[in-house]
Amino acid sequence: MAQSMMLYWCSGSPPCWRVMIALEEKLLQGYKHKHLAFDKNEHKCEEVKALNPRAQVPTFKHGDIVVNESLAACLYLESAFKSQGTRLIPDDPTEQALVYQRMFETNNLQQKMYDVAFYEYYVPEGERLESALKRNKESLVAELKLWDGYLEKMGKGSYLAGKSFTMADVVCFPVIAYFPRLHCPREHCPRLMEYYEMLKDRPSIKASWPLEWLEKPEGPDTLKNL
Repeated sequence: MAQSMMLYWCSGSPPCWRVMIALEEKLLQGYKHKHLAFDKNEHKCEEVKALNPRAQVPTFKHGDIVVNESLAACLYLESAFKSQGTRLIPDDPTEQALVYQRMFETNNLQQKMYDVAFYEYYVPEGERLESALKRNKESLVAELKLWDGYLEKMGKGSYLAGKSFTMADVVCFPVIAYFPRLHCPREHCPRLMEYYEMLKDRPSIKASWPLEWLEKPEGPDTLKNL
């Protein structure tokens, strides 16, 4: 079944990484894939554009089905292979609600991290303002406090949506992994760092770990001075 799948991906991209984790959790190893380089704009190649008019990754194809948004691809994999591998969406509506909430909330954490960590990449030099970066940092610190509070409320050793590993963890872990890599002070998110340590050696996460992170475990210190 995995042989009929094709994933176009870039290493280090949280959206790509979460789809790869989902594939591992659903025991779909052996899928076809093509690693593209962001810095060479390979994700904008004609091969990707033919499937994804946005020319973005991940671009995922299963047989004749094309699913391009990472959350959509993850949910598709759970639906199509519900009884295979790890059950990532619980049946109970109350438990489901929290899983979905944390999944979609991840967009807030990811964007606020990008707004600080990659400020100089996204904002042209002539438009950069210390006051804007300061506001971005304050917003990120508040966001981290919110997520730390979630884990504190769940109790020690908990995953993001309860005592079981779910799609919330598949979606959010690749974002959380950036914080230790970019030297975020632990005091801003001690519970998130405990969560990171708990999950980083999970087989699905280790199997899909970003290639350049293996070669260079530490990234720039763009989150050091929050």
